[in-house]
Amino acid sequence: QVQLVESGGGLVQAGGSLRLSCTASGRTFRAYSMGWFRQAPGKEREFVAAISSDYGFTNYADSLKARFTISRDNSKNTVYLQMNSLKPEDTAVYYCATIRSNLREPGNYWGQGTQVTVSS
Repeated sequence: QVQLVESGGGLVQAGGSLRLSCTASGRTFRAYSMGWFRQAPGKEREFVAAISSDYGFTNYADSLKARFTISRDNSKNTVYLQMNSLKPEDTAVYYCATIRSNLREPGNYWGQGTQVTVSS
């Protein structure tokens, strides 16, 4: 069982930056590939980024890879999402989740989400 808690969301002006954090409980965090998803109001959930459990391989949504960076610190059981040059269309609830080996599909564990609002 893995419990995930996101933090770092908030209100930011367009062009600004935010760093989201997702901290996991348990001693097996380093065994999981991890990822971020987001869901805007009235839209389906979409994949944002993922990072492998080993070697730090990453995968991004094509439209976001120029502005977003995923990283992890296994010593802190934490995965991060650095978001730069934010746009109003980045407004969404951002979720942390475990990720399957294809670094795209979500696994079994989700966080509760953190709201990101980008004002124009």
